Amino acid sequence: MFNCIKRFKESLDMSQYYDAHEHLEEWWFPKRKTKTPEVLFVKGLINCAVSFELHKKQRYENANIVWQNYLKYKPLIDQFESEYKDEYLKLIPIVEIKAYNKGIK
Repeated sequence: MFNCIKRFKESLDMSQYYDAHEHLEEWWFPKRKTKTPEVLFVKGLINCAVSFELHKKQRYENANIVWQNYLKYKPLIDQFESEYKDEYLKLIPIVEIKAYNKGIK
């Protein structure tokens, strides 16, 4: 997962949002049915990338709708322990600043 997170961040930095989504989905997809707080939190991060990709395609209303999924799952960060938690915590301000700068809300 460390590598997935690293590639997610790198793709976000390069505005390659579809790729960013794919990097986290690599880890998330096989676990998606477990619906643990961590799995759902990662789903929220994936939705960030989807929201940014929609914004890039000028589908602003849809970008805002998908962003709401991130906001729904973000509080779950406090409900689990994970070896990746510090990395997740570093991603939160990155995605939120990016959303703010794009006017996604």
